[in-house]
Amino acid sequence: MSLMSVISRSKPKHRAIDKVAELEAENEALIRQAFGAVEYIGQLELVNGCLADTARKLTEQRDAAWGERNELRAELGAARTRLAPFLAAEANANAVTVPAAIRDIGRFEDQATEPINVRPLWEAIGPVVCTDGSTDPAHLPAA
Repeated sequence: MSLMSVISRSKPKHRAIDKVAELEAENEALIRQAFGAVEYIGQLELVNGCLADTARKLTEQRDAAWGERNELRAELGAARTRLAPFLAAEANANAVTVPAAIRDIGRFEDQATEPINVRPLWEAIGPVVCTDGSTDPAHLPAA
């Protein structure tokens, strides 16, 4: 016997029955995974159905609320139309009217002032006369 024949005989031989058993185990795992996926899909469909029902109910409630809002807006417009003459009468009764020509100048802040002279400076004060270094403004001619 050669050394190679001893080494090769010590290895287990791959038999077809072992491969069949391995494939059957893999097949069972895949079947369990498929059943799990089917169950999960069923749960998702149930949740999706609940969500669809909830969305439908919320849409109905929203449409009902919008309808009520539109009715209330119409009622408010009608109430404003009916109330407008009363508001106008109240505004006219409580109106403050002062003739335009009369100005109350009883307070110091409200006393009338004279218009501001906006002419150029040389027209407003007259010609500037230079007199031998005098700083007294009394010698300047009045305009």
